[in-house]
Amino acid sequence: MSATSAPPGNQENQLVDRFGRTVNYVRLSVTDRCDLRCVYCMPEKMKFVPRTQLLTLEEMESVGRAFISLGVDKIRITGGEPLVRRNILQLFNHLGAIEELKDLTLTTNATQLKKYAKQLKAAGVTRINISLDTLKTDRFQEMTRVGELKRTLDGIDAAIACDFDQIKLNSVVLKNYNHDEVFDLVGYAIDRGIDISFIEEMPLGENTHHDRAASYYSSDEILKDLRQHYEILPATKKTAGPTRYFALTDHANTHVGFISPHSHNFCESCNRVRVTAEGRLLLCLGQEHSVDLRRVIRSNPGDDEALRQAIIDSMEIKPKGHDFNLNSQTILLRHMNLTGG
Repeated sequence: MSATSAPPGNQENQLVDRFGRTVNYVRLSVTDRCDLRCVYCMPEKMKFVPRTQLLTLEEMESVGRAFISLGVDKIRITGGEPLVRRNILQLFNHLGAIEELKDLTLTTNATQLKKYAKQLKAAGVTRINISLDTLKTDRFQEMTRVGELKRTLDGIDAAIACDFDQIKLNSVVLKNYNHDEVFDLVGYAIDRGIDISFIEEMPLGENTHHDRAASYYSSDEILKDLRQHYEILPATKKTAGPTRYFALTDHANTHVGFISPHSHNFCESCNRVRVTAEGRLLLCLGQEHSVDLRRVIRSNPGDDEALRQAIIDSMEIKPKGHDFNLNSQTILLRHMNLTGG
């Protein structure tokens, strides 16, 4: 019985690592390609993985179904930019129809949302995270190298009109690049009744654009800045990811979140793994511990159990945490677009 033809069925979670952490959240990259070239994500002239090395959409569905059968109830589709993958709605439609999957989410730069938002909602997508680092047209082009701000903003509005369960903005904050815009970005989120998270840059891949240590702007600094404008209190809101949420006293429909891999390490509660577009199961964002699921799938065609067992066995090599160090000369050569968000 193939993984793509049979429903996962109700299963107790079988994915518990050596440190007692239960994995119930998978970030599944469907492509390393993107229609932007954000300075913290990839070099301007990125060398992409040959398409022949990527998992097919059917293989990605098999991976998703295998994880769901093992107790995972949240899958986030990531990239690169997921919506540039040809026929990607096929994967959303098939995964969205699985009853045991409680949360099918998307990370996107919004350039394609004007075209796809309604179809994603119909497919069962529950939540969308949208990258937006600046509201200045010239700065947007500088930070994305090729982007058009209006196209992204139009995509955000198209998603809001579809009434997803949640839409959240994600802003990577770099000192002397966009740290002066945190007030404006929060105001933009408030005006639309959506959430926003600020992210400390993660040191993945070689970077010749800026000095990561010099451009580091911590979550605590952002929070201090925002408290000059807003009354902000810790919130009880939780999602499956590492975001710490704060409530804005006078704006109940908007929460401000922080993803802080440097200043507030979140490894102890890690419930996530990532699958790259070429089928590499990454057990940690900041380490290279991995399993080649593509090899397992193609060596055992139609064998659900081989894939499931490889995933279960991978829990034995999930590391305790990352070792991010902005001042270290040792870097992970894997860029963010190859990592899967």
